[in-house]
Amino acid sequence: MFGSLATPALERQLRSELLVSANRAPRMPASMLRLEGPRLRLVPALWGLTPSWLEIMDHAPHVARAESLETRRMFRESFISQRALIPVGGVYVWKEQPRMKQPFLVTHPTRAPLLLAALWTRHFSAPLMEGLPPEGRDSFALISVECAGVTSRLTDRMPAVIAPHQVRDWLNAETPLETVRSMLTPNASLAAFPVARLVNDPEHQEWSVAHPTGPMLT
Repeated sequence: MFGSLATPALERQLRSELLVSANRAPRMPASMLRLEGPRLRLVPALWGLTPSWLEIMDHAPHVARAESLETRRMFRESFISQRALIPVGGVYVWKEQPRMKQPFLVTHPTRAPLLLAALWTRHFSAPLMEGLPPEGRDSFALISVECAGVTSRLTDRMPAVIAPHQVRDWLNAETPLETVRSMLTPNASLAAFPVARLVNDPEHQEWSVAHPTGPMLT
């Protein structure tokens, strides 16, 4: 998954710590990859960006449009210095049809993992006991871009995918923003296949919800 960026030992550790889900939804925890010093670290984080100043947690965004990253207060600081990646097997999107929305799983044509571009922040809350330091909780939002290729036939936008060779540049806060912006482009090489509408309900966590119900579109 992480190519030449990880030693075999670190690769095994990352895989063993990965939080897996067949049907992840906003406000659920996920595994988030970030740089801590020179090291890649996989940490749990809540899906829904919750900066410390956010008063209404229901307003936590789970997706940030790439075009607004440098203009919205909610995203600006994290885009500059707190970028992350979310490893997934695919992304669910819904295609409008006359009588319903048909869910599709967007994935790599070989079913290799995808690394989704994200922003992260830490929300500090009051400690459980007096005298203890504030408690921190990490959270993230995915970054969306316009669609290209197969995905443009299904939906208008989807999370940006970062290539394995771009991982360290994407995560490094010292990378020039011009370089970072250039990574947020539509990916025309992805594939997709239809899945059962059971995926509409996040209560369904059985792996069968991610099984194809029709041919793969490439």
